Amino acid sequence: MSNILRKSIEVGGRTLTLETGRMAKQAGGAVFATYGDTMVLACATMSAEPRQGIDFFPLQVEYEEKMYSVGKIPGGFIKREGRPSEKAILSSRIIDRPLRPLFPKGFRNDVQVITTVMSVDQDNPPDMTAMIGASAAVTISNIPFNGPIAGVTIGLIDGEYIINPTVEQEELSEMHLSVAGTADAVMMVEAGANEISEEVILEGIMFAHEEIKKIVAMINDFRTEALEMGLAKEKFPFVKPEPDPELDAAVRAEAGDAFREAMKKCSAERIDKNTRESMFAEINNSVQEKLAEQFPEQEAEIGEILYTIEKETMRSLIAKDKIRIDGRTTTEIRPITCEVGILARTHGSSLFTRGQTQILNALTMGMISQEQILDGIAPETSKRYMHQYNFPPYSVGETRPVRSPGRREIGHGALAERALLPVIPDEETFPYALRLVSEAIESNGSTSMGSVCASTLSLMDAGVPITAPVAGCAMGLIKDGDDITILTDIQGMEDFLGDMDFKVAGTEKGVTAIQMDIKIPGIDREILTRALAQAREGRMFIMGKMLECIKEPREHLSPYAPRIITMQINPDKIRDVIGSGGKIIKKIIEATGAEIDIEDDGRIFISSVDGTKGEKAQQIIETIVAEPVVGQIYKGTVVKIMEFGAFVEIIPGVFGSPGKDGMVHISQLSNKRVNKVEDVCSEGDMMYVKCIAVDPATGKVKLSRREAFEDLGLEL
Repeated sequence: MSNILRKSIEVGGRTLTLETGRMAKQAGGAVFATYGDTMVLACATMSAEPRQGIDFFPLQVEYEEKMYSVGKIPGGFIKREGRPSEKAILSSRIIDRPLRPLFPKGFRNDVQVITTVMSVDQDNPPDMTAMIGASAAVTISNIPFNGPIAGVTIGLIDGEYIINPTVEQEELSEMHLSVAGTADAVMMVEAGANEISEEVILEGIMFAHEEIKKIVAMINDFRTEALEMGLAKEKFPFVKPEPDPELDAAVRAEAGDAFREAMKKCSAERIDKNTRESMFAEINNSVQEKLAEQFPEQEAEIGEILYTIEKETMRSLIAKDKIRIDGRTTTEIRPITCEVGILARTHGSSLFTRGQTQILNALTMGMISQEQILDGIAPETSKRYMHQYNFPPYSVGETRPVRSPGRREIGHGALAERALLPVIPDEETFPYALRLVSEAIESNGSTSMGSVCASTLSLMDAGVPITAPVAGCAMGLIKDGDDITILTDIQGMEDFLGDMDFKVAGTEKGVTAIQMDIKIPGIDREILTRALAQAREGRMFIMGKMLECIKEPREHLSPYAPRIITMQINPDKIRDVIGSGGKIIKKIIEATGAEIDIEDDGRIFISSVDGTKGEKAQQIIETIVAEPVVGQIYKGTVVKIMEFGAFVEIIPGVFGSPGKDGMVHISQLSNKRVNKVEDVCSEGDMMYVKCIAVDPATGKVKLSRREAFEDLGLEL
């Protein structure tokens, strides 16, 4: 146990410690990362041999939330962790995205990085701790890696940037900015913001990078010391396999300028994606056929060389000739059409089309009780606004099994959700749960930003009083040496073969969400500045097209949307409304057809598509919880005669709930002497009475018939 290495650094005023040599010693690299009371075990392991027959890097990054980390027992029947929460999946993605580009090209060994969250102090973010631990684990392992990386979260309070804000600071912060990078450049940005300017976002990214540099330096020192202690491994000497020179020359000779000519033709004639892919497939098939006899059983190798030629050609045309595959300029956005009210019975719907990307969006409004319950290690327990994204195979002309949403679908849904959250009205203003679903029914680049636009249209179509419309635009990058070309509104091929996917969403006032992924070893401030400025221009253009379709939220909700009435009662009266075993509330629901939710603080939400039903339920509840008001006149029923007076029910009972009565003393029955109560009234008679007093200790009510008649100008 003496051969343990620990190294610490201060990050945001708290101590970050990396440890190795004590746990998981059979893993390729194992680091126990501690930040405050947050503790994450990160392990990285590589297979001994490359996986055969694949053309991708098989990296698997897992972020495991253990409920014991926050002192919880998992919900459900089985009582153990099951399917990862959406938060866990998003955390896996946030670790994967900056790590993936830094493994060598052509590397085909399986690499698995598992981060297990074992203890959580909510003031110290476990996702960033896991990212740093994962980076350190890969760094001390034998896995070839061009890192390390590190990541921090930045908040903004009163114009001051905060590193890894606490829960209390998060509530005050104007943005939540997660940044990852190497010592030299930024690799990944994830942001949610309350309409923050591009300049403030940029300075936040640069502020984060300065802190990242310090952590990266510490990880490098950590590896150096671990090597000296025998706790780190020498890196696997991977050399990217080069294609057979003879085969490479033969393929290039056969392909010639076919890709270049095809791409120029596509650009000049603005040929669509499907036709373009058919043209490229013909080139590939032709070359394969011509070389099949000379190079038997080398279809895969020929295919890789053809892919390389295709990638080189597209990048060269953009970088040197500024020719995009579909003929657009670098800042041009594809044709946009917007439609609303597409679906007859939904509460709001839209169809957003940008080129060959098309999103059909539907909005459903419901009771607050229909909000999503979150069972995880984060402090949030529920959310009333949800955005979900689906990507069916037909959207790209493919067939594949339709299964539950994968990481990509969950990530895209979360990005669109984050983009719109700042403009969603609060619960007091608009007491609804909101579920938006984006169906990506056609895809050729940036369906996530299309989902942002379609969601805004659906919200306005439904009459949701959003504070501002939100639009989004995806940016790309082709970096050829010192030649940098930034592309607005990238399509699928430019994303797949390019160097950056930079998505920016926001209002006219500022940015609400950012997601940036880099496929090269990072970008600098200059590129970020240009990309943000160009993205704003694109976003404003798209928003203009959206507002041509619908300028503002509709004045009225859909006739099929529920009408929700909110009322507040004394929490002590909740039991009167519910009744024994729920009998009274059930009878109210049966009688009115309304849905009723009662919160512990006395808030009541009444929902019905027919507003009159909700009003009827409200009236019944108001009757049940009503209290006599001194000075108010009631028309009550005499329920009991006594020698000294009459008891009058002034608030009737409803569905078995107790009514409220008071006593009219014999002296208060008339302005004349009354010998017997029966001379004035009998049981069952209706009588005007005035409440003249309520005993604060006993709740007993004193009534006066005499004063009621005097106030009403009636003769006794």
